[in-house]
Amino acid sequence: MKDQELFYLLALLKVDGVGDIMGKKLLHSFGDAESIFKAKNNQLAAVDGIGSVLLKNLKDRSVFDKAEKELSFIKNNAIQTSFFQDESYPERLKHCLDGPILIFTAGNLDFKKRKIISIVGTRQITSYGTEFCRKLIEDLAPLDPVIVSGFAYGVDIIAHQAAIDHNLQTIGVLAHGLNQIYPKSHKKYMAKMEENGGFITEFWSDSNPDKEKFVRRNRIVAGMSEATIVIESADKGGSLITANMANEYNRDVFAVPGRVTDKYSQGCNNLIKTQKASVLTNAADLIYMLNWDIKEKQKPIQKLLFVDLEPEEQKVYDFLQVNGKELLDIIAIECDFPIFKMSGILLNMELKGLIRPLPGKLFESI
Repeated sequence: MKDQELFYLLALLKVDGVGDIMGKKLLHSFGDAESIFKAKNNQLAAVDGIGSVLLKNLKDRSVFDKAEKELSFIKNNAIQTSFFQDESYPERLKHCLDGPILIFTAGNLDFKKRKIISIVGTRQITSYGTEFCRKLIEDLAPLDPVIVSGFAYGVDIIAHQAAIDHNLQTIGVLAHGLNQIYPKSHKKYMAKMEENGGFITEFWSDSNPDKEKFVRRNRIVAGMSEATIVIESADKGGSLITANMANEYNRDVFAVPGRVTDKYSQGCNNLIKTQKASVLTNAADLIYMLNWDIKEKQKPIQKLLFVDLEPEEQKVYDFLQVNGKELLDIIAIECDFPIFKMSGILLNMELKGLIRPLPGKLFESI
């Protein structure tokens, strides 16, 4: 976008009463932001939803000074911008009526990747939630998904860290401008994230991380992703708001179940109980429900001799060779592995083309 176009767009976004929905209406009617400011009163009044107050606000030229200041910040700090009609704008977010008209980004972002998932949850993550989150991302890594979260304490930062550990693109959606970072203790993760991923925000450089901005931030987290996963949550919290937004956007929502007595499993259990989320117990659940094609990651196998197997995988393969197709639970019992570990082993073997899943949680060797 040229500087002049960006200048008028920034000015439009600073007009009091012009939100994302009204702004899109105006842009649809007049084509670009500059034409909106040059339009006559009767032309503006013809747009549905514009009353006398908004009509007056659209004639307020003080927004130009604010736009000029923000444009200088963008240019001086090499901030990237993405208009909601640009190819560079997240594809799924384009289909959200209240998606931001303009987003600011930093890092190396690739929104054309199709497998984009959001992982959210409590800031008070437990050891159970931490282990599940890391294992989930480890098992999904061969499929190269983009991991989106809010760069906050708890589940968010664990998800970002796990993505970095497995060389996955990870995106932090911020509730403030790109002139700062919150929380400050997470500044140490910024460089690694920007190498393969980075940050998105709709907020200007004069925006502080106020409470209401986190709620607005959540709609980007939910809207840009194929699915939202809630790892842990109390019965109230921002992650539940994100899950509800994802449902409203007709996105898939998954929740990790926990004991009914655990405080930070109550929100997830309630999502499942009220059928607002599907149960997520391992990566295989997600792959199956999202209908992700894993064949693209499988390597052709001529003979088993040419495949590097971990000891656990060899044990499972030998068992299936002798016993034929078998239930996941039986494989776990006979091979002496816990269920949660068994799921990951089977997924890795499936990706290597050694086994295939069958209906009814059955598996057989190939």
